[in-house]
Amino acid sequence: MDKPRRITDSFPRRRRRGPGRPPGRLKDKKDKDKVQVKVRDCPRAPSQPPTDPALLEMLRRFDLSWEYGPCTGITRLQRWERAQELGLSPPGPIRDALLEH
Repeated sequence: MDKPRRITDSFPRRRRRGPGRPPGRLKDKKDKDKVQVKVRDCPRAPSQPPTDPALLEMLRRFDLSWEYGPCTGITRLQRWERAQELGLSPPGPIRDALLEH
C-alpha cells in the first residue's frame, strides 16, 4: 500500500540558516574589497526640547483613567474629543499638549 502524501511533499525543502551564518555572505575574499558602505550625508533633524516630566505624568493619568471612556483603537486626541462631546469634561491642558506636540 502506498504511503499517504503530505502537503509538505509538494514544496521544495529549504536549508535553514544557522546562527553563525549571516544572510548574504560573500563567498570570495576579492568581492569583499569591492563592497563599500555608502553613507549619505543627511541633515540632522532639529533637536527636540526635553519632554516635561509633569506633562508625561498628566498624559499617563489621562491614558489610565476610565473616567473618559475606553482608549483602545483611537488616538489620545480622539479620546479627548469624544469625552468632551459626551460632557465628561476632560482636562484642557491635555488637549493643548496634544495639539502642541
